[in-house]
Amino acid sequence: MLVDLSIRNFAIIDHVNVPFEEGLTVLTGETGAGKSIIIDAIGLLIGGRGSVEFVRHGSKRAEIEGLFSVEASHDIYPLLNDLGIEPTEDDTVVIRREITSQGKSICRINGKLVTLASLRQVGQLLVDIHGQHEHQQLLQVDKHLFLLDRYAEHEIYEAKQEYRALFDRYTKTKKKFSQLTENEQQMAQRLDLIQYQLEEIEKAQLQPDEDVFLSEEKQRLGNSEQLYQRVHDSHQALYGENKGLEWIMVALNQMEEASELDEGLKKIHENITNCYYLLEETAFSLRDYVESIEFNPERLNDIEARLSELNTLKRKYGENVNDVMEYASKIEEEVETLENKEEHLQKWAEELEAIQKDLSVEAKHVSKLRKQEASKLTDEIQRQLKELYMEKTKFEVTFHDRLEKVFTKDGYDHVEFMVATNQGEPLKPLVKVASGGEISRIILALKTILAGHEGVTSLIFDEVDTGVSGRVAQAIAQKIHHISAGSQVLCITHLPQVAAMADTHLFIAKGEKEGRVTTEVTPLTERQKVEEVGRMISGVEMTDLTRKHAEELLVQAEEMKSTNIS
Repeated sequence: MLVDLSIRNFAIIDHVNVPFEEGLTVLTGETGAGKSIIIDAIGLLIGGRGSVEFVRHGSKRAEIEGLFSVEASHDIYPLLNDLGIEPTEDDTVVIRREITSQGKSICRINGKLVTLASLRQVGQLLVDIHGQHEHQQLLQVDKHLFLLDRYAEHEIYEAKQEYRALFDRYTKTKKKFSQLTENEQQMAQRLDLIQYQLEEIEKAQLQPDEDVFLSEEKQRLGNSEQLYQRVHDSHQALYGENKGLEWIMVALNQMEEASELDEGLKKIHENITNCYYLLEETAFSLRDYVESIEFNPERLNDIEARLSELNTLKRKYGENVNDVMEYASKIEEEVETLENKEEHLQKWAEELEAIQKDLSVEAKHVSKLRKQEASKLTDEIQRQLKELYMEKTKFEVTFHDRLEKVFTKDGYDHVEFMVATNQGEPLKPLVKVASGGEISRIILALKTILAGHEGVTSLIFDEVDTGVSGRVAQAIAQKIHHISAGSQVLCITHLPQVAAMADTHLFIAKGEKEGRVTTEVTPLTERQKVEEVGRMISGVEMTDLTRKHAEELLVQAEEMKSTNIS
């Protein structure tokens, strides 16, 4: 859920900090006070399109920050891991978005800079915003299959996993087959090219890590004179008459006699003994190194010539010799495939046919399960619509049959939500339903069913109750509150029935600061709720009768919530 929202220098908002609670939070206020601006800010926070117009006049940047509390089992955590974002210890996610006055967008998740595309991926798993003209997934036909699968997730999960494993094999095999059946002239040219490349690499007779070893040897040979002088002087300082080891031996002999007089000096004697023999061994190693140093200009020339040859190959085929050898191995397999093209084509054609048969069986199984769940979804939505006084509306999940089955990662089903809003009318695509009030109720019915399957932590309804009143308004209010029982809901509304059902009521009002208009957000007390609901009922003047009506509406709302009427 969204726990806290901070908005600074955004549109007419100077600075507001809005804490949110679980359940249903309603935002009300006069038209133009800034209710939708707050929703716009949340939309921008989760990856919406930015614009310099969002930056408050005279400010350098607009800043929006949201703190989300997310259960450890949520789908967002694997995504954060893929994006290299460290999780917090308290199961929270902090998202920050800045828009500069020059139009630059800066996005951070848990303090890490991310791209707008990554922010959008994460945001879509946290918040789902629904407005009168922006119903997102529910009005996108290509998302209907996804939503059905969300609803049926537990029943079809295993079947889809088995199908997708086969689909991956099918796709890879089909790609290899297609590549081998391309234009004959292109294949011949490709074969000539990689044969030449393979011959060039094989002729070089590469050894693993050869470039690394040769570079190290080149450095030693190129600095052989300096190495000889420095290592020789180091050896001379340790070994010889009146040199380091001789003086340490003097100290060793003296401490040996001293330790016989004082037992407490034995440890010091042992340390000097160890140091002496360690330095003596080191001196021998230095001597051997000095004797191994060779001044060999010819060898140095050979190494430089070989490294030049290797660098030429690396520029063509890889960053290092190992990469070049790996590339050679890859094209060697390709050469073999192209030279024996017909044999491989037959093998892959047979494999494709076998996989396609299995794929068809698995896709059919997934489709059968989907249709069973689609029937359940249809029944549930019909029940929800009836409760929203749309008992004559017919809803159906339609499976469009194709003459030829086209396999995708989700099977071969093409699904679309269809409705008929009046008795006797034919079913039409959901996207073509015209009435605003009908759209609001259909969307709400779908959200009631799907809210628990979509995985988002917060749902936002931006005036989805437009175009309704009376008993329909009351039914919508109850439905929205029902959804909030399983998911945090934020709702902008002009309906007193919806406002009365709120667990938290925020009042949005215009204020003035230093001669400029700004937006203020105030959580309402119980008494203030009565005044605001009364204002929403009367529209102008608050009378005793209006106040009494508002009080009665709030009492009825509490009774409905306590008895869990949906």
